[in-house]
Amino acid sequence: MDHVWENRELILDGFLMTVRLFAVSGLLALIFGTLLAIMRVGPIPPLRWAGSTYVTLVRNTPLTLVFVFSTFGLPRMEVRLDFVTFAIVALTIYTSAFVCEAVRSGINSVAAGEVEAARALGLPFRRVLSLVVLPQSFRAVIPPLTGVLNALLKNTSVAVAFNVAEANAIFRRLQNADGSATFPLLFTTAVGYIVLAAILFAVSRLIERRVAVAR
Repeated sequence: MDHVWENRELILDGFLMTVRLFAVSGLLALIFGTLLAIMRVGPIPPLRWAGSTYVTLVRNTPLTLVFVFSTFGLPRMEVRLDFVTFAIVALTIYTSAFVCEAVRSGINSVAAGEVEAARALGLPFRRVLSLVVLPQSFRAVIPPLTGVLNALLKNTSVAVAFNVAEANAIFRRLQNADGSATFPLLFTTAVGYIVLAAILFAVSRLIERRVAVAR
């Protein structure tokens, strides 16, 4: 464990990068995924088709290929960003498709009678969504969204192959420097991910309890 302790600041920096990738990508995926879900349940057929096509294509594409497109495809379109931003774009594109399906399931769980009552009051589609549908759907999808975000947390490790110094990249760098420290490094990295996942689930449970009280 001496090698781990001597490089503790480097390991911490790796996990801070993991948290950064997770937090930014997660927030953007929640926003974009919710918009996709609205498109899929909305009254405009072209938007429904576009949302459905996006979700089908992205969910059936390996995350590594999404990273390749983001990191090497976008520069060919004259989009110049740093590797961290490319990683955030790739993670957001991929995760938003799964967020969309989770949110859409929550929207479909809202009683049809409540939606019809809101429409009977003369509320437009936008107001029905914001006042009636989305508040109830988000309460229902907290557990599946937590699962999606937990998958995102682990998916940040794919960024190691694209020159982003997150936790897994630091593990490999230190392992190459001292092969005898492989197990302590592996153990430390695993514990770090477990701690982050535990925090995520604890926050999820707290939100879920507060929502239950609000009901």
